[in-house]
Parts: sequence; structure tokens; C-alpha cells
Amino acid sequence: MNDLIYGLRKLCDRNADGSFATRANRQGMLTMMGTQLREMGYHHMHVESLKPKHVDALLAKWNMEGVAVGTVKNRMSALRWWAEKIGKPNMIARQNNNYGIDKRVFVTNVSKAKVLDSDKLNCITDPYTIVSLRLEAAFGLRREESIKIIPGWADLGDVLRLKDSWTKGGKYREIPIRTNAQKTLLQEAKQLAGTGSLIPKGMNYRDQLNRFRSQCASVGIHRVHGLRHQYAQTLYFDLTGWQSPAAGGPSLKQLTAEQKVVDRNARQTISVEMGHHRIQITSVYLGS
Repeated sequence: MNDLIYGLRKLCDRNADGSFATRANRQGMLTMMGTQLREMGYHHMHVESLKPKHVDALLAKWNMEGVAVGTVKNRMSALRWWAEKIGKPNMIARQNNNYGIDKRVFVTNVSKAKVLDSDKLNCITDPYTIVSLRLEAAFGLRREESIKIIPGWADLGDVLRLKDSWTKGGKYREIPIRTNAQKTLLQEAKQLAGTGSLIPKGMNYRDQLNRFRSQCASVGIHRVHGLRHQYAQTLYFDLTGWQSPAAGGPSLKQLTAEQKVVDRNARQTISVEMGHHRIQITSVYLGS
């Protein structure tokens, strides 16, 4: 481990800002940045030596790689946190537009849905990661939810309930269990987890999150949030009878008045089930 990455991990350990998931995600992003900086030739950096040229180099790399605007913004937040903790809060501009970072585009008819690749899934060696991925695909769970879930508590037979401590924004929610495949998966999850969660005994959330990331990366499974997009699009088809705009279906403007009512009801259902409670956000998953 080089000095920069070691220093970043110690910095994160000393400054426990935010929820456990926020801290784990921040450390993951900073560790990645430390690795990228070293790969770009900055071999002798320490945690206190962050400079504007390093920020510019990272942004140039992310731009070249086509990293999504939302992801860049999250990484910039982590960089600002780093700068603040080493006493350089004004080193990075507060406004992203100073760096030419565009506003996040929420409405797009380009699908980001991903289907879980069974061949790649079979190459994963950690059974907890396997079940978490399958739960993401089957119920549209976020990654954190799929790791923290306690299957024996969550499964009520006809609904899957999610504790507020597992969810983004701390909102309890319930997801209907509609298919036999979902029921079978939950039985497998309960058999694996027993009375506990999908975090193995002796490990904490951050440990399992890091294992999850490592296992997915090792077999080429990336952008698992796309499983939520696939879930939303499949549910939309089941509720309406036609594909969503992002999946190649008609746009909202092309729907009849009666179809628009069905569309709105479906979007409302999907919004609630996915933990957003804002119908507008479904355009991210379904298009418009």
C-alpha cells in the first residue's frame, strides 16, 4: 500500500462523517483516486499534498473515460471532503460548473438497464454477494439494501419489507412479492443468512461492501445499479402492457389519454416500490 492510499484510509478513520454507507463509499472513491493518481505518475504524494493540478488530472481522466456526470459530482464531493480535512477547503471551487461539469441529465430515453449475467454470476465465489446481486435484480434493491437485508425479517410472504436503517434517506418501504421465482430466491436467502443479514458473521457492512465490489470486479460485473433500471422497466411492462420509452416503447406524447392514466399509475407504483416517492424520478429508469 503506498503512502497516499494509507494516508487516505487513516484520514477516513479519523473523520467519521455521515452514515456507515456514506463513509464506506467515500473511502472507496478516495482509494480509487489515490490509485489513479499514482497510475498517472504522481508517485510521491501524501494525503496533505493534494493540489489543484491533481484535481485537474483526475477530471481530465474521468472526462476521457466518459464517466457519468452524476458519478463525477459524487467524486468531487469526496475530493472537497479530502481538501477540507487537510485544511485546504478553498483549494477546490465550490461550484462544479467552474470545472465544466454539466448539470446532471435526469430525463433520457437511453436505457441503462442491465440483466444479471448468469455466467459471470456463477464465477463469483462469495455466496453472500451472489444472493445480494440476485435480490437487486429480483426486487430492484439498492446495493446497500441488498447487503444489509435480513431475509428472515424482511419476508412476510406477500411483501418484502425494508427497514429504514437499510434504505437511502431512512425510509421504510414494502415491495410486493409477485412471483414464485421471488419466493424461491427469498427461501435461498433465508437459508444462507439464518436469522442474520447478508453480511457474514465476523464482518461489518464496510467489509462486505468491499468484498462485494471486489467479487463483482473480478468477474466483470459493473454498474450494478442497472439491475434496478431493468427491474423498473420490467415492472412497467407488467403494469401497463407496453414497453417504457427507455426500452423502446412509445413516448409519453404518443400515448392516448387513457394510456396516460395507466402510465401515471404505473409510475407512481414504481416510484413507491423503489423508495423514491417522487413520480418524476421514474423518468431516470423509464424515460419519457
